[in-house]
Amino acid sequence: MTATTVASTEEPRRAGPKSRRLGGLRQGAAGPLFVAPFMVLFLLVFLAPLGYAAYLSLFREKLIGGNAFVGLDNYVTALKDPLLREGVVRVATFFVIQVPLMLVLALVFALALDSGLLRLARVIRLGIFVPYAVPSVVATLMWGYLYGPDYGPFAQLSEKLGLPVPHFLSDGWMLGSLANVVTWEFVGYNMIILYAALRTVPQELYEAAAMDGAGAWRTAWSIKLPALRPALLLTLLFSVIGSFQLFNEPKLLQPIAPDVIDNSYTANLYAYSLAFTGQQVNYSAAVSFFLGLIIVIFSYAVLFFANRRRTS
Repeated sequence: MTATTVASTEEPRRAGPKSRRLGGLRQGAAGPLFVAPFMVLFLLVFLAPLGYAAYLSLFREKLIGGNAFVGLDNYVTALKDPLLREGVVRVATFFVIQVPLMLVLALVFALALDSGLLRLARVIRLGIFVPYAVPSVVATLMWGYLYGPDYGPFAQLSEKLGLPVPHFLSDGWMLGSLANVVTWEFVGYNMIILYAALRTVPQELYEAAAMDGAGAWRTAWSIKLPALRPALLLTLLFSVIGSFQLFNEPKLLQPIAPDVIDNSYTANLYAYSLAFTGQQVNYSAAVSFFLGLIIVIFSYAVLFFANRRRTS
């Protein structure tokens, strides 16, 4: 009993300078150790392929002598390439047509769901989002069947009604047909982003608006739309990147519309065809980096004008 009392009254042993240094070293090494797996994967999966592609873009394969260092000649050639220029202009036109329509539809659906006036809101929300869960390959094949001028249901229905058969896969309609497929796929995805942003609006703002006599339209215009600006900017940036990387839909529709969709229909498809059909790997790498630069410029322009409007 006496020994227990003496032991309980002793002061705890203090760590010496050496122990404190070891503890500090362990804490200092913990951060890099936790980050190391991500950094290793980021280096191997992201930076290393980019560096190798940049290295390839500085060479050109010759019939005699193999690959020869040409510096930035491949980039100069890409800058003057009319096929690449046509592909970039085509996807820019696609962006102007498709993105506003898709974002407006997503915004309308998000506002309607958030209003609380819809019946079966969860079912409607799931129904709009489901196309995003469908792989783009399956979606494009499905719409390719619907677009078919000989076997598609629209063509058969038009023939039965004695109407002209719509040529959705013709040169004049192709860009709109692709825009329809991409819109069908991604309206639900953008709607979920906007709807989630609406759910973060403080309830006190709605209560204050109601006390001021604001109706549903006034509340949507003065409270909801300003609160959605960051989310709309995010969806717009995603749309810029996605539009200039358009590949799956034209590539899958190419076999049923070979006279309309060639190997340079979009810039991404052109880079793919150069690498895997034309065996011009070096020039394809330069075209890919050139396309990446265009995407960065467009994204920066969108951010610049959005921030300028917000601060003005």
